[in-house]
Amino acid sequence: MSQEGPAARPYAHPVRPALSRAVHDRDGLRRREVQARLGRDLDTRVLVVTEEYLVPVREAEGGPALHFRSAEAVDSEPAELTYLGTHDGIAYAMARGSRDIRADRWTGLRDIGAEVDELDAGLLVEAVALAQWQDRSLHCALCGAVTELRDAGWVRHCPVDETDIFPRTDPAMIVLVHDGADRCVLGRQALWPADRFSVLAGFVEPGESAEQAVAREVFEEVRLVVTDIRYVTSQPWPLPQSLMLGFTAQVDGDQTLVVDQEEIAEAAWFSRAELRNADRVRPKLPPPVSIAHRLITNWLGEEPAIPAWT
Repeated sequence: MSQEGPAARPYAHPVRPALSRAVHDRDGLRRREVQARLGRDLDTRVLVVTEEYLVPVREAEGGPALHFRSAEAVDSEPAELTYLGTHDGIAYAMARGSRDIRADRWTGLRDIGAEVDELDAGLLVEAVALAQWQDRSLHCALCGAVTELRDAGWVRHCPVDETDIFPRTDPAMIVLVHDGADRCVLGRQALWPADRFSVLAGFVEPGESAEQAVAREVFEEVRLVVTDIRYVTSQPWPLPQSLMLGFTAQVDGDQTLVVDQEEIAEAAWFSRAELRNADRVRPKLPPPVSIAHRLITNWLGEEPAIPAWT
């Protein structure tokens, strides 16, 4: 039976977002133990992250790969390294540093996250997330004192009031709204180009469940009432500190879109046929590194067509 008919079953295929492919062991129980020797083990592989959150990349035969370095080849002191975990008996760490000519290129998570293999993807998203958090936690929120890095980079400690600051993650929901048949809703933020669209998203508010956030955000942005809210998958998005919780939801009742201009600039219904058409004028869809791309792909049952003009 054709997927374009009313009997189509969206989301029949598994979803695996690009940044949710980690295969390494974070080894959280041994972080304090590892800190004492981190950087002194010659086999430790270190990923440098710049203040712009760029990382070094080498062009390998099978595609781009992260350019790890030995601990002695980076400028950071051992106590400044952040432990990322282990894989196949090898320890991995993150160091802060500057761009140099030893890498083939330096690039960011958005550009490389979907192109590297599973091991690199998991280490990359963890390193960038921790670098972002460390930069935002330089001072104690209670007294303003400069904090100290502890527990192999996983704790910032205030020496004045003895407060320990831990990495935090902000939950956000992202949802593909469909009509139960052949169409889904895509929206465009005001800052985006006129042809770029994506699924709807928003932060979970205090005291709110993720499912409640889905219903609220969809109504606020396009005035649709939704039902059959289903969790699909999740993906870390450390830009700066979000965890994207992916859902699907079916419109209930009136399908007229009423756009809240304070939330988004534009929204429209798009059919599967339109998203499969490489000759379409719009929309330009989210890149493969995003969970939005995976939600759309899963609904289509195949990768969306890439227009020649993109």
